Amino acid sequence: MRIDLALLFACLTLLLPAYSFSHHSFTAEYDSAKLTQFTGTVTKVEWTNPHARFYLDVKDARGSVSNWNFELGSPILLRKLGWSRDSLKIGEQVSVEGYLAKDGAKMANARKVTLADGRNVFAGSSADGNPAK
Repeated sequence: MRIDLALLFACLTLLLPAYSFSHHSFTAEYDSAKLTQFTGTVTKVEWTNPHARFYLDVKDARGSVSNWNFELGSPILLRKLGWSRDSLKIGEQVSVEGYLAKDGAKMANARKVTLADGRNVFAGSSADGNPAK
């Protein structure tokens, strides 16, 4: 019994740091002062924990197309907000309001998504805890 507890403790000690580094805070990665609007074509959807993600091909003012990565809330939160696995479909045109990444990467934390059918859905952004936004 004593060895089993020691083994369990050792495993948890090794796994905990890996989990803590895999997650991040909103303010560490995104800029709450840079809320930006995007419109593009869905290229990929990842319905995974801890955050769902989707990717859009977005055309800039010069006509160049870039693929952007948008972070959503967790799948369980998204379901509570009215999402389903097939809310975003590859090839559909959607609009996204999101907070830009601080490091300049083509990545944003989605706040609101306007789906192809015209519905506006909240994306579960952790930045929305601030009522002034």
